[in-house]
Amino acid sequence: MASVLLSLLGLLSVLVLLLVLSRRIVKPLAESYEKQKQFITDAGHELKTPMTIISADADLAEMECGENQWLTDIRRQTQRLTALTHDLIYLSRMEEEQPKLQRIDFPLSDVTEEMAQSFQALARSQGKAFSLQIQPMLSFTGDEKAIRQLLSILLDNALKYSPAGGQLELKLEKQGRTVLLAVSNTASQPVESGKLAHLFDRFYRTDQSRSTETGGYGLGLSIAKSIVLAHKGKIRAESPDPRTLTVIIHLPA
Repeated sequence: MASVLLSLLGLLSVLVLLLVLSRRIVKPLAESYEKQKQFITDAGHELKTPMTIISADADLAEMECGENQWLTDIRRQTQRLTALTHDLIYLSRMEEEQPKLQRIDFPLSDVTEEMAQSFQALARSQGKAFSLQIQPMLSFTGDEKAIRQLLSILLDNALKYSPAGGQLELKLEKQGRTVLLAVSNTASQPVESGKLAHLFDRFYRTDQSRSTETGGYGLGLSIAKSIVLAHKGKIRAESPDPRTLTVIIHLPA
């Protein structure tokens, strides 16, 4: 009995020591991460004003001097910086412990079909086939604006990274206690299974050489993941074959 009690006391002492040390180790990392998110938010808000002024000045200069290549470049790069700033702020907000979501009950099937239709004409113009499998009459309780952005990100990515003549597919259906949303596309480059886990990392690209061609900054899927997690869902990427990429989302019904 004495040996057992002594062993338990030793294990308890080690556990307490580990808890104390782990908190001291993790605390600086957590504080650093929080400061990073706060800096991104603050810097984003500070950048909004100069970007607006630069854009307005470019418009005034165009009225005075007429349209030219340099003013067009200024306006284009200003728009890119504004979009990047907006995405960083949005991502920082969605990664908060309790992101503020405007939860309402809305027709998910109708919203999904509406968002898909806006991409169908674009896919057709690029010679790409776009098929829909949307279960009707599905409703969902969540932030409708965020879900619309989620759909836009997934469809935009599928369209960007599929080759001419490729195929896109969107699937929405209820599976038990979850709603399944899956977006598949033919990949222009062979999909490496080892890279699938990194697709949702910030600024990650499977092919860096295509950054200029496709545009964007590699934040889309990071924002998509944040939206899904804020709705208590799960997201993952799969590649059933080397030429197909599928993003699968499960949301609580």
